Amino acid sequence: MYKKKKILAVVLARGGSKGIKNKNLKKLNGISLVGRVGMFVKKIKIIDSAIISTDSIKIGKEALKYKLGFNFLRPKFLSGDKVSDEKVLYHALNKTEKIFGHEYDVIISLPPTSPLRDKNDINLCIKKLIDKKFDAVWTISKTDKKFHPFKSLVTKKNKLKFFFKQGHKIKYRQQLNQTFYRNGACYVFSRKSILKKKIITNNSSYVISKRDQISIDNITDLYKAAKLFSKK
Repeated sequence: MYKKKKILAVVLARGGSKGIKNKNLKKLNGISLVGRVGMFVKKIKIIDSAIISTDSIKIGKEALKYKLGFNFLRPKFLSGDKVSDEKVLYHALNKTEKIFGHEYDVIISLPPTSPLRDKNDINLCIKKLIDKKFDAVWTISKTDKKFHPFKSLVTKKNKLKFFFKQGHKIKYRQQLNQTFYRNGACYVFSRKSILKKKIITNNSSYVISKRDQISIDNITDLYKAAKLFSKK
């Protein structure tokens, strides 16, 4: 709890994964990605409850080993790869409030696939949302200017062109403003935002991660994460 606001952490971890089979159960330095989240949550003292939303009993049992609440199975209609996080978080919040018998003011999403998160970033996100009354606060990282949106390309009918027309005007790096990408380490939302199924609004903010982050989508990402985790 922070400033009398009750805080719920939700770990979204469905069983199906196209990039890596059983991705959320893959081990990073001997501990599963789900287990890593469970261990991490213990470091955030202001979190009141932490639960997993999954359609897999196997993942649920793994979560229990690391003190994540496994109180329900996510229904099939919310388990596909095209289902939005808004809908899944809405379902998880409603189920948890009914089971525990009280409301939560702040909801945190901690994806298992971003295991390099820093506890200071998460604390900053929570406190910023509450102190400044934001609807959402995300962790983000700086985008290398080599991958700036104005330098992105598309191909069509064997021809090459810029994704944005402004790309033609870019001649040197100094013309590019700094852009950012969501790194998946942490998403913090007000209860109102989740009930409205809106994970970003005009009243959303950010915390810029200083540490290297990675979102694991394939086996190469998993190897990179292991190396970065060892350095950390």
